[in-house]
Amino acid sequence: MHLLRLRTIILLLVLGWLSVEPLSAQYFRQSSYWKTHRKEIEFGFGISNFLGELGGRNQIGSPFLWDLEMSKTRPAASLGFRYYLAQKVALRTRFTYGVLAGNDNLTSEPYRQNRNLNFKSDVFEGSLVVELHFYREELGHVYDLRGVKGTKSSRVGLYVFGGIGGFYFDPRTQFNNSWVRLKPLGTEGQGLPGGADEYNNWGVCIPMGFGVRKAFSKSISAGLEIQYTKTFTDYIDDVSGVYYDPEALLVARGPEAVFLADPSLGLIPGQTAIGQQRGDPEDLDAYLFFKAQVHYKLYKYRTGAKKYRARLRRQKIVF
Repeated sequence: MHLLRLRTIILLLVLGWLSVEPLSAQYFRQSSYWKTHRKEIEFGFGISNFLGELGGRNQIGSPFLWDLEMSKTRPAASLGFRYYLAQKVALRTRFTYGVLAGNDNLTSEPYRQNRNLNFKSDVFEGSLVVELHFYREELGHVYDLRGVKGTKSSRVGLYVFGGIGGFYFDPRTQFNNSWVRLKPLGTEGQGLPGGADEYNNWGVCIPMGFGVRKAFSKSISAGLEIQYTKTFTDYIDDVSGVYYDPEALLVARGPEAVFLADPSLGLIPGQTAIGQQRGDPEDLDAYLFFKAQVHYKLYKYRTGAKKYRARLRRQKIVF
């Protein structure tokens, strides 16, 4: 009986040691080590694409990604700063520049092709988002001890994000071998009697998306990220409402405004008559960014104690 009890006690002690040992071996990964790497700067470069009235696939305009026209993909770049509020929660601010474009000539859908409008606009976006990191990118082995061979730790991080931002746009179109600003022309009678309201070049947006990251050192990681940005304007491409009276537009804004308001091909009689649909004000504009990014951690010791610094040097730390 005593021997059975002794065996039971020994078995419980061994199981307890096995359950505690990995926790202590991974002390820094599971405790406060992440606080020494809670600040990052990031650089990104990739592509942008527009989701709105102009261009699109060979179909009637549809929301979200179903109307994506890949041939109008343009460059994008970004600079950002990230601060980890917790081990898997970060606050990120970012400035992004991209180019958005659309052209009705690229679709075979009869009404859009006959409309024959095109635009290009630089977009400057500033955003503040919250990131949720389901997995953090890691280096080394599970037990994090230099020279110890064992199971590899997870190397790829996955996160999602969402927040709020502001952006600036200024649509232009090509005319007589030059790019002409469209807002001053009031192509839908903006600011004129019976016309649409004038739109603002500044707008509020909601950026959201997800990304993956891979660590290459204690300070540097890289990854891919896709961002979908919802806006609250329908005039990024200068198209939203109905066709305005060309005679009134001629008197107020001149012949250039009249032509650029309706450069249609004339293939569908009556399509561009006064009051006919030019855009869809219920389907607000959006855009996409897809970028490769490099993240650099601003390393900082948690404490100035020599003992702590020596411990960091001895460990193959996972962050």
